[in-house]
Amino acid sequence: MNQHPNANSMGKSSLNPIVIIGALFFIFGFVTWLNSVLIPYLKIACELNHFQAYLVAFAFYIAYFVMAPLSTRVLKVFGFKNGMSVGLGIMAVGALLFIPAALSRTYALFLLGLFVQGSGLAILQTASNPYITILGPAESAAKRISIMGICNKLAGGLAPIVLGAVVLSNADALTARIESLPAAEKALELNELASRVIFPYCCIILVLAVLAFLIYRSNLPEIDTDREDEVSGSANQGKTSLFHFPHLILGFVTMFLYVGVEVIAGDTIISYGAAQGIKLEVAKYFTMGTMSCMILGYGLGILLIPKYIKQENAMKICALLGLAFSLGAIFTDGYLSVAFIALLGLANSLVYPAIWPLAIVGLGRFTKAASSLLVMGLAGGAVVPVIYGALADAWNPQQAYWIMVPCYLVIWYYALAGHKLGKK
Repeated sequence: MNQHPNANSMGKSSLNPIVIIGALFFIFGFVTWLNSVLIPYLKIACELNHFQAYLVAFAFYIAYFVMAPLSTRVLKVFGFKNGMSVGLGIMAVGALLFIPAALSRTYALFLLGLFVQGSGLAILQTASNPYITILGPAESAAKRISIMGICNKLAGGLAPIVLGAVVLSNADALTARIESLPAAEKALELNELASRVIFPYCCIILVLAVLAFLIYRSNLPEIDTDREDEVSGSANQGKTSLFHFPHLILGFVTMFLYVGVEVIAGDTIISYGAAQGIKLEVAKYFTMGTMSCMILGYGLGILLIPKYIKQENAMKICALLGLAFSLGAIFTDGYLSVAFIALLGLANSLVYPAIWPLAIVGLGRFTKAASSLLVMGLAGGAVVPVIYGALADAWNPQQAYWIMVPCYLVIWYYALAGHKLGKK
């Protein structure tokens, strides 16, 4: 059984680390999936088109690409546990920027706040994902990440409802009313709308600061990934860079495309529902549908992996479901089409939990750098949704979903054969 050398020393105490990391996944799930409300909210408040609105996702997820290399250095200096506290502190600073952004209704400042939040999350993800992956047997890593995924997506389902209830209240009536208002009165209405985001983000700042302190004072065990090479033999002897692991490089590409389609499924569904003629008062609940489907998938993963199905086989099935549901959304209309977007949550659920163990297990001293590379892959959430937004402006929001088809084909290939490249 392939197990990290420090895992045995944790013994029964590993429950507490799993609970703590679960709380972290809840928090960054809550912050991440607020974007599904921020996109239509800022589209109205800052008077944006589709492409400009999806810069919300771009600013947030591009931070993973820019900051992930720095995340490796942070972890080398602070270790896994204290690195998580640093990440939470940076996220709190990003949330703080929303206050002057709202007061001045400055879209660029909102985007800067999102970038800083994403930077903190880059550190947090670089630490927490490999931590939970190596906190036990490799073959059940997808099960443990599925547990984390439930925490993440429960928060992801709640976040749009909580924030939407505050910032999108009467948004349909407001949108209709401001069209006929003089410029001065229109600006006053939009300023009031922008200010609605201040209180919820003050609450977020407080929670992030408290959690950073609690993590710092916790008894989370530190894991020495460099010792893995000593324990597992000479498998990595003579290897000097990540490019000696082709399965990892393709894992990065797969992560990039996967996060792109995951973000599309969660962040576009509200705007897409509105484009299908559904009122925002109803559409603001649709992200909960996507998150609920993901939670269902995670539950199946916990029950079935690895006893009944290997994590790579679960990933193959998810990729094929993603193809089917994408085509279903493109070729149907109304609530049925929206339902297919929500079902993409089920298709996406076990891809992320499978990529991590397939890509990083056995890398030893390269684990932190490999984790950083995979976290850079989360920048797919910046690029792919923006491409979707550009296609939505050029064609329409429904036909723009064609962007997901090649993404799922690559995910299927990685599960089928890509994760074996270069492995003996």
